[in-house]
Amino acid sequence: MELSRVSRSELIAIAGGILLGVGVFLAWYKTTGQNGTIGGKHGTFTAWDVHPILRFLFLAGAAAPLILTWIIVRGYALSWPRGEMTAVVAVAALGLLVYNALITRPGTPRSLITVQYGFYVALAGSILMLVGAATRSSETGRTRKPPGTL
Repeated sequence: MELSRVSRSELIAIAGGILLGVGVFLAWYKTTGQNGTIGGKHGTFTAWDVHPILRFLFLAGAAAPLILTWIIVRGYALSWPRGEMTAVVAVAALGLLVYNALITRPGTPRSLITVQYGFYVALAGSILMLVGAATRSSETGRTRKPPGTL
């Protein structure tokens, strides 16, 4: 177990994962006016309150950089470049964030539901995860195989 193997790109991805995980529990939506409701209620809501399935996907995605760092510290061999799967998870989290918070915002009417700071914290976290993981995966190149082999 060597902590010296952890580079700056993993630390960036870990910071992004922590921000994504914390962002799930911060305020994402706020109702404005008398008629704006989410689930029949007025007030401020977190992603944990509003998204019953996505909350677990976001938390699992936030764990991806920690798993990557564990693999790097332990020196496990992988069949793909390190950081590549974490980058895929970060892209998926980024897409889910943008789609569910900006495009299909929960509540009725949508014009009376505003996006709050927790969404932006989670968005920044997923972008940091993507940058850190993509940097890590670009540091290790793929080995070339001769033509005709799988």
